[in-house]
Amino acid sequence: MSRKQLPATQPQFSPNSFGLFGSAVDYMVDAAQRTVLFWDVMRQRGDQYREHLAETVPHVLSYEAELIIDGRTLKRPVNYGLVRIVPPEGVIIDPWRRPFVIVDPRAGHGPGIGGFKADSEIGVIFKAGHPCYFVGFLPEPMPGQTIEDIARAEALFLEKVIALHPDADGKPGVIGNCQGGWAVMMLAAIRPELFGPIIIAGSPLSYWAGVHGKNPMRYSGGLLGGSWLTALTSDMAGGKFDGAWLVQNFENQNPANTLWTKQYNVYSKIDTEVPRYLDFERYWGGHVNLNAEEIQFIVDELFIGNNLAAGRIQTSDATAIDLRNIRSPIVVFCSKGDNITPPQQALGWIVDLYQNADEIRSYGQTIVYSIHESVGHLGIFVSAGVAKKEYGEFSSNIDLIDTLPPGLYEAVFESKGENTAHPELAPGQWVMRCEARTLDDIRALGGNDAADERRFATAARVSENNLALYREFAQPIVRAFVNPPLAQWLQQLHPLRLQYQLFSNANPMMAPVAAMAEQVRNNRRPVAADNPLVQLQETVSSQIVAGLNAWRDMIESLAERTFLTIYGSPPLQAAVGIDPTGTRPLRKAGKHPLYDELLQKRIAELKSRISVGGVPEAVTRAVLYVGLPRGSVDERGFEAVRRIRRTQSDISLSDFKERVRAQFYILLIDMEAALAALPSMLPADVETRREAFHLVKQIMSACGPLSPEDNERLQRVARAFGLDEPSTVVRNLTVVASDRQEAQPKAS
Repeated sequence: MSRKQLPATQPQFSPNSFGLFGSAVDYMVDAAQRTVLFWDVMRQRGDQYREHLAETVPHVLSYEAELIIDGRTLKRPVNYGLVRIVPPEGVIIDPWRRPFVIVDPRAGHGPGIGGFKADSEIGVIFKAGHPCYFVGFLPEPMPGQTIEDIARAEALFLEKVIALHPDADGKPGVIGNCQGGWAVMMLAAIRPELFGPIIIAGSPLSYWAGVHGKNPMRYSGGLLGGSWLTALTSDMAGGKFDGAWLVQNFENQNPANTLWTKQYNVYSKIDTEVPRYLDFERYWGGHVNLNAEEIQFIVDELFIGNNLAAGRIQTSDATAIDLRNIRSPIVVFCSKGDNITPPQQALGWIVDLYQNADEIRSYGQTIVYSIHESVGHLGIFVSAGVAKKEYGEFSSNIDLIDTLPPGLYEAVFESKGENTAHPELAPGQWVMRCEARTLDDIRALGGNDAADERRFATAARVSENNLALYREFAQPIVRAFVNPPLAQWLQQLHPLRLQYQLFSNANPMMAPVAAMAEQVRNNRRPVAADNPLVQLQETVSSQIVAGLNAWRDMIESLAERTFLTIYGSPPLQAAVGIDPTGTRPLRKAGKHPLYDELLQKRIAELKSRISVGGVPEAVTRAVLYVGLPRGSVDERGFEAVRRIRRTQSDISLSDFKERVRAQFYILLIDMEAALAALPSMLPADVETRREAFHLVKQIMSACGPLSPEDNERLQRVARAFGLDEPSTVVRNLTVVASDRQEAQPKAS
């Protein structure tokens, strides 16, 4: 008989009757109830796992999707597909805005993390009024599919998106998350004409990079003896690689969270934490498979070989994948709190490919990076705060990013406040500013010295040798013994898969748990937060976390010392063909033989255009000249810059971008000649010149008061425009902002 059924005359149970032990009784009742509810959550998690894997197209998108292309129907079939994300009710899409395409990572988990919840990458893209597409995948790869096949399929996906939006002002913006990031970069190097701005988030493009004492995951390949173990794992699975092993690697990076914190948070907050926990576990437990050829390419070429940034990867038709071929702006988003892809791995490729910022400009490349201070690897994709701030600003300012003059920039975000100048020109809660940087800013984050590079190069050579030995002597035997039933049985016994199965209703021993949990919910008696035993519980939990963290630190320190000692051995380096005394970089990409010749031709072409152009070119050149000392571009200034496009209402964003770049290069090549040519580019009419100068001053004032150097340069522009009294400009930015609402061209 439950407590609710007791006769009114029968005394009710009360912990107060236990006197000083009342708090202990309260806690024990609550702890017992939480224990039952916790195991019921584990049961729900297991059932959810089984249901998710039984779906035809398992994913965790919180948005409705419409299939556009099924990759299984292509000439070279792949398990990828392109879907259009259907805007939720009330969301208005601007048909003139460029579409976005999100490429989710296939790194052990299923697709959907980019649209996991409302405040996500997809959510902020819709908020900015852009159409949105998503590239996802099925759990099982198509027979024989390779990484190159996937890249070719994604090229077809982008061609389709471009065809669906012929009036869009710009090529699609593409977001590549984690593994999807380096895959997008490889495709963009082969097919640069398909891309608008590229945003790569948490993507390891330079896997050797890092600093001593932090993030030792980069040592894993060397400590395991190379990629032979990858080949063995694939052979044991009948030619496929279980993504659960990749998830296991992620779990191993944070044993405190894996072994304790994640479960303890559910147990200690059993009345509030369950929905969030189950939602995340639906993604975390959605393991997918890769073909043996796919994972071997990833491990050999990227993780251990570190060949992407060195231009050493080639397609089947011998085309070298050189990231310097990318012509779209690249936005790199990473975090200091990311132990999977730390900033050095996300940004090190820039130092590998370019000698300085001038060389970046010489390739016509624009690179913008942003480093979060604390968010973890998954938080880069799922954090609501990150989505609202960083991704919200990137998506709403995608045209600004697309038209930035070539160079290296850091995206800086400032919260709007009472002192923000012209806040009406910056929608949202933040103002984004792109500040010019040099490669020294990237190097200041830390990186490898020559000795470290030799160590990783030695590990790569050892990996090649061990893989060759495995393939020659062991692989035939393993493949002979492993048949499909055995491979499937071994996969089901993977520890991560097994834990879901054991605590599901498939296990008869879990049968009573649901009924017990229902009874507990009907009689739930949570303990007071100030109960001393609850506080003791929190203290014990903190000590367990501290102990596990200390154990992790010890293991990581030992792993690093072991790697540095073994692969720093001069005899081993010499044995595998690495010069132990060498100081030359081992992975620097070489220049194309025609690079210098093409660069000189481009410079000569730009010199011939110094005096070419009219008012739009003159205004653009003047704005760039005045703004050069600032070393930054503010989104408020770009809103004002849109007025330049209104001088020719039919100019496209791509033409406007080309104009900005041409005038920027002309100023860099010969600033004095560029300024001297301004009078010849303007009509003789004084009123037209005055209006043009008004526009220059309004654009430069959009970000706040002008500095003395700004005013000095403005005076020089005024003289070049033939105006002796620049102070007579009276039109203000409030009018500019209101005009923007009335005169906005369809493509802006």
